Amino acid sequence: MKRLWPLLWAARGPRRLSSGASPAMEELLRRSVPPLPPYETKEKAPPPAELRGAEFVSFYRALQPGPPRAELLTRLARDFGVEHGRVAEAAAKVLQAREQRREPGALLQAEDRLRYYLNPQYRGLFQQLGRLEGGPRFLVELRADLMEGLASKAVDGPHVKVRCVLLLKFKTGLLNNEYVIFMAKKASEAVHPVRNWLDMKRRVGAYRRCYFFSHCAIPGEPLIVLHVALTSDISSSIQAIVKEVPPPETEDPEKITTAIFYSISLTQQGLQGVELGTHLIKRVVKELQKELPQIEAFSTLSPIPGFTKWLVGLLSSQTKEQGRNELFTESEWQEISELTGDPTCNTLKKLLNTNEWVRSEKLAQVLHSPLMRLCAWYLYGEKHRGYALNPVANFHLQNGSVLWRINWMGDSSPRGIGASCGMMVNYRYFLEETASNSALYLASKQVRASEQVLALVAQFQQNSKL
Repeated sequence: MKRLWPLLWAARGPRRLSSGASPAMEELLRRSVPPLPPYETKEKAPPPAELRGAEFVSFYRALQPGPPRAELLTRLARDFGVEHGRVAEAAAKVLQAREQRREPGALLQAEDRLRYYLNPQYRGLFQQLGRLEGGPRFLVELRADLMEGLASKAVDGPHVKVRCVLLLKFKTGLLNNEYVIFMAKKASEAVHPVRNWLDMKRRVGAYRRCYFFSHCAIPGEPLIVLHVALTSDISSSIQAIVKEVPPPETEDPEKITTAIFYSISLTQQGLQGVELGTHLIKRVVKELQKELPQIEAFSTLSPIPGFTKWLVGLLSSQTKEQGRNELFTESEWQEISELTGDPTCNTLKKLLNTNEWVRSEKLAQVLHSPLMRLCAWYLYGEKHRGYALNPVANFHLQNGSVLWRINWMGDSSPRGIGASCGMMVNYRYFLEETASNSALYLASKQVRASEQVLALVAQFQQNSKL
């Protein structure tokens, strides 16, 4: 223990801003970020002045988007994080209390002190901003800037990634679940864009539902929107849902046995990564069970973003020797080569990148079987840190769904062809099994899948040399 003390005292001392910040930015941060009071006086510390938070908002919004805001966020994360000297001292007291076998109360207090000092200093600023009128909305905007900066590498470094990624938490108890009869165009959706007001009215008319979460801190604005189709079976085509005009009749509950979640969209970029979608789906299931207890099946009709890009990447990595391939059977590749007039993958890659392959009925027919099994493997077998590589698949599998069915030409729009070769997938929610499926996936990374999907995966493993 004695050897720790020189290190503890060396880690203490006045906190200084990194060199290079403008004087105005340095002064703003010093004034706006409240210091963390000593543990002994934390309950007696006066609340920060609201004017300081308002000053920070004004200064930040006056900065140009991009590097100027990135500089402020970087310095906020790096220079106003955890005070390591206090953390080290508090950790030493926890060890000391354990080694001396002191009474439980002393150990618990030492642990509480350590937890307190693990709070970064900028957390006080965010709490202060959250209490301002319009503050939660500003935090969402700031988080969107941060995520954009991380993606473009304008904001970088472990301090930013670890400490500043989550700026706000939405307590689900404060979320309002609302059913839309007619909603503002700005809150439509991003997955299957709404073309006009007639299209919007069709999506919230008979045999359709649209739900959204709002929050008391951002009144009057949907945060996330979920579109539902009420059908008699599990849908395999998005065009049948968003383009076909339903008959002009009163909704007949006896014709409804299935709820299809076909679009879920965040309206705020700054809310990416906040688990609003999971809570909204669970809430909507309960609402539908109350309204239409005869519903037997809950399923999605989901896009497969990234499949085409993944497939083209595989083709690029294949050998360019004439007559060789590792994704198709010999007979499939022979037919593809004859139709494209190219024994290499180059023409096929170009056709996939430009959506031109669907113009050839013969080529689309030849590609049907191999693309189905490749898509099944992409969803079932391609992993990122052990979990599904595809973000939509990972979302629904975490929620406890079953990878149910892959649909050929489920989305025949140019957007659907370009993103996933026109394919869509159903993730089915068996309500009595979602908790166990979710636990299995999160703990041991096992994917529950139907016989159709598993058969396609087996075909991939038999015919692929990857």
